[in-house]
Amino acid sequence: MPFQAPKGWVWCRLGDLCNYGNCSNVNPSEIAENAWILDLEDIEKDTARLLQRVKKADRNTTSTRHRFEEGNVLYSKLRTYLNKVLVADEVGFCTTEILPLDFKGFVVSEYARRVLMSQMFLNYTEQCGYGVKMPRLGTMDGQKAPFPLPPLAEQCRIVSVVESAFALIDEIEDDKISLRQIVRQAKAKTLDLAARGKLAPRPAANCRLKNAKTTADNSPYAFEVPEGWKWCRIEQISLNVSAGGDKPNCYSNTKTDICKVPIFSNGIKDDGLYGYTDMPTITKPSITISARGTIGYTCIREEPYCPIVRLISITPDNNIVNIKFLNYSLQYLIPQGEGSSIPQLTVPNIKSKYIPLPPLAEQKLIVERIETIFNILNSIRENL
Repeated sequence: MPFQAPKGWVWCRLGDLCNYGNCSNVNPSEIAENAWILDLEDIEKDTARLLQRVKKADRNTTSTRHRFEEGNVLYSKLRTYLNKVLVADEVGFCTTEILPLDFKGFVVSEYARRVLMSQMFLNYTEQCGYGVKMPRLGTMDGQKAPFPLPPLAEQCRIVSVVESAFALIDEIEDDKISLRQIVRQAKAKTLDLAARGKLAPRPAANCRLKNAKTTADNSPYAFEVPEGWKWCRIEQISLNVSAGGDKPNCYSNTKTDICKVPIFSNGIKDDGLYGYTDMPTITKPSITISARGTIGYTCIREEPYCPIVRLISITPDNNIVNIKFLNYSLQYLIPQGEGSSIPQLTVPNIKSKYIPLPPLAEQKLIVERIETIFNILNSIRENL
């Protein structure tokens, strides 16, 4: 007994309560074209939600199937840790890796499903399952599995409480997803306000807008900037803008005395690939921006490194632009994402981009305000 059962409950063997392992086999030729054909891939792991309902006419069925009835508990004996357990809502035919369990009214089907998906039952199947790559629960072990059985009325109450709890959990998860989207939108809005000079307080004398637009239809200026600001091309405020190169003949997967930057993998996003280590070509603090695949992700590199071919490095002129301000400006100007509508970024493309540039002192104030807001938003996201 995995635990002491409450008063009125009894420990049973699963095989004493249902037809575990005793299935009705059906040849595919005997199955109607409009019949429900259930495979493991149709069930979502852990949640056991039905992802799709496929008819025989839409699925190539050549192997023997188990027939199941409405109300049967459909238990996957293959890789039980995936937790694929479903209650059938109509008659159908499933892969032989799924066992239809008929509890004959002694156990509420939904209660049985919850027990079979419980950590207690998972622990049991982990101990006695066989097979390395594709472990499964044997018939005898399944029949001997311990099963806590309360009275029928209590089973119904348990199902009701569990379903209410899971509905609340789903609602919380949906709210978390919505809140993550709000955090992303708030960050984007913060950068938008910063670019327009509306994030940090300005001296009253400098609050007027400077009309930087031209009458030409192809004006590079997206909006009016505050007085004292300028629209500048990236190349005007940078000491160097260059693309990374091919892998050098000598490079290291670890930090070296020559270069303190280790090699990473998989793009710039989430502390990814920043460059090779042993032959640094960028020696001053710079901004690295991903130019292919994961377009637009940026990071500031303080130490020398050798960027790979998919990266572009921008070394700012510190007498003109604050490196953090430029980094945030790039995040505002270039949409981030995989499979972006921009196939790739190029050095000429980066050099020609315009950013709104305030005086250095104001850049610093804007950076401080952005980081204060981002720290709050990051704290919200991390605590979800």
